Amino acid sequence: MSQMFYKKGFLALAVAAALGVSSFVQADVKIGVAGPMTGANAAFGEQYMKGAQAAADAINAKGGVNGEKIVLVAGDDACEPKQAVAVANRLVDQDKVIGVVGHFCSSNTIPASEVYDEAGVIAITPGSTNPQVTERGLNAMFRMCGRDDQQGIVAGDYIVDVLKGKKVAVINDKDTYGKGLADATSAQLTKRGVKPILEEGLTRGEKDFSALVTKIRSQGADVVYFGGLHPEAGPLVRQLREAGLKDVKFMSDDGVVTDELVATAGGPQYVDGVYMTFGADPRKLPESKEVVDAFRKAGTEPEGYTLYAYASVQALADAFNGAKSNKGEDAAKWLKANPVKTVMGEKAWDSKGDLKVSDYVVYQWDKDGKYHQLEKQK
Repeated sequence: MSQMFYKKGFLALAVAAALGVSSFVQADVKIGVAGPMTGANAAFGEQYMKGAQAAADAINAKGGVNGEKIVLVAGDDACEPKQAVAVANRLVDQDKVIGVVGHFCSSNTIPASEVYDEAGVIAITPGSTNPQVTERGLNAMFRMCGRDDQQGIVAGDYIVDVLKGKKVAVINDKDTYGKGLADATSAQLTKRGVKPILEEGLTRGEKDFSALVTKIRSQGADVVYFGGLHPEAGPLVRQLREAGLKDVKFMSDDGVVTDELVATAGGPQYVDGVYMTFGADPRKLPESKEVVDAFRKAGTEPEGYTLYAYASVQALADAFNGAKSNKGEDAAKWLKANPVKTVMGEKAWDSKGDLKVSDYVVYQWDKDGKYHQLEKQK
């Protein structure tokens, strides 16, 4: 489980995905891993691959899926919906996957899951939180994460109860994920009696937020909440700080859970004090110790969605083995009826494919550019 193996394996899978071919030709059973392997959000695709590959290796060492070894096939959707549909069709038609770990961006998972559903392929997303992922009556779509309407409640309550926000500006990236989460947070703030003073959208890929910063300043915001991903969150928080708004608290979501936030912000001094919501840190669980130690021994920190992807592969393997079938419909039926022991603890799903228990908490970034889970406060 060396770091060099992961790097080489990840690059090979990413290249294969870009060429539209599988990186393995002698597969026993294939599981797709779909997400942004290239582009601004490639850090999340790398987390997915590292976690999924480590899980596949461990499962294969214990007999694999119904006696066959798991082979992973990468699908690079670059967080672009049209590309996600193309990836889904390739994974189903060409690569003949029996399951999929993916996608990452909700705007990709939603259309791609229609392809998987029609093909009878089970899919589990480690990171797509928009409610519509599991609200469309698909039989074999699951999550290893919570939902925006759960995460938004935690964010809204924290802003009111702990940050004591009175004048909150809620910003989103106009994408399915970012806007959905911003709307959920805004709704919770309003429910708690703190109606946002500003609700504004920005465009993915945009880097100059001077006009937005001016609006935030003119409104006298004491808290800025951003629903979106790190490529925009980083520049936004930096420009707020450079504009002298150093006392304005900045909070975001599980779309910034990567060290890349530091890079996009321009240094740890800009992310120091930033808050974000994410699931309770699985690296602290007894169930994950052996796996986390192995990652660290290999020189890799299993941050962000690494263990979410690991647990997703575990769930798929257990579902196929439990159903004694490699058919997605059988695995989905089994998974909705049985809990699974994973690197993130025991997980169980409801009839929609959502986790029965959501564990969102708040984290804070420090002066060294690292994030830490905060103790629950009220």
